Amino acid sequence: MTTQDERSPLPGAVLFACNLNRVRSPMAEAILKQLLGDRVFVDSCGLKREAGPGESDVDPFVEAVMGEIGCDLARHRAKTFDQLEDDSFDLVISLTPEAQHRAVEMTRGRAVEIEYWPTFDPTVAEGSREARLSAYREVRDALARRIAERFGR
Repeated sequence: MTTQDERSPLPGAVLFACNLNRVRSPMAEAILKQLLGDRVFVDSCGLKREAGPGESDVDPFVEAVMGEIGCDLARHRAKTFDQLEDDSFDLVISLTPEAQHRAVEMTRGRAVEIEYWPTFDPTVAEGSREARLSAYREVRDALARRIAERFGR
């Protein structure tokens, strides 16, 4: 297996993007931060922000499954592309088709690498609490595998 040292150097700044910045992109952001610490700046955003008054910026099922691997998302605040403090990313990873289109628009004319990682939306899972948690775990674990492959251990 190729190690990160044998591949291109780590990007300086990575952005994960999805639709609402409440499920998939915060998961990916937390996993990469856990993997690389502060060696790379990592952020996430969505196309729109829909957390209602009193509603958490992170889906409760996300908080539960990320807590299982030692990632606390209590301080995560959902934001949109327009709310990013800085848009100077070396790599933008889109997790939904809609976010991919917006990432292409945002980076037009810049030397930014863009990757599209189609990622299942676990919020559509139905059934018992445990069945729904299982869907979230599958997304978490798939993102963790993909991140480990892309950024090395």
